[in-house]
Amino acid sequence: MHKSDLTIVIPAKQEKESLPLVLKELENYEFKKKVVVDQNDRETIIEAEKYPDVEILYQKKSGVGSAIIEGVESCTTLHFCILMADGSTDSKYLQKKLNKSLNENLDFVFSSRYKDDKSGSDDDTIITSIGNFFFTKISNILFKLGLSDILFNYVLGKTNSFRNLKLQSIDHRICIELPVKAKIKGMTYASVSSFERKRFGGKKKVNALIDGWLILTEIIKLFLNKKNL
Repeated sequence: MHKSDLTIVIPAKQEKESLPLVLKELENYEFKKKVVVDQNDRETIIEAEKYPDVEILYQKKSGVGSAIIEGVESCTTLHFCILMADGSTDSKYLQKKLNKSLNENLDFVFSSRYKDDKSGSDDDTIITSIGNFFFTKISNILFKLGLSDILFNYVLGKTNSFRNLKLQSIDHRICIELPVKAKIKGMTYASVSSFERKRFGGKKKVNALIDGWLILTEIIKLFLNKKNL
């Protein structure tokens, strides 16, 4: 794939410690790179500015969902891939995901930490793993997604397909909204096994209880309104 065909979108919030390590790891890739950051997050911006081949996009709305939506929708390439700035999403799976997308002409390729013995996580806790199993199970029953991990934002896809979903979630609920709307709209997708690393530095921003509640309400909302999506 040519450089002009893929943009790596990296949402970054207060990631001055981990972002440089992620960008350093990506130096061997010729794909376009875009860091999406709040314009007031000067420390993270300073780190991103050290890499001249990285585009910096200042997000208009706060939240990881907003960063992903604004980042992907601003892409000019045929494909995008979301890579988290904390280092948990290992770039070594990029080629695997690309091959899957191109060979099968898929709209989206998701990543799963629970697909097989090659997948897993160094960042999971008992609470988050149980929550993921619960939410994935419910989503598969209600929407017939056929996925084994719906809470992992390591996603590669076609930029136009993403735009056509018209996503609205400003926070972590985007990880539910994306596959559900893709399924309802008849788009094609698959998943590949992936191993989640521990974050490189900084503090984890996910609150298991609060975000878990938001995700549950999002599932219910999507189910009740699926005829209108």
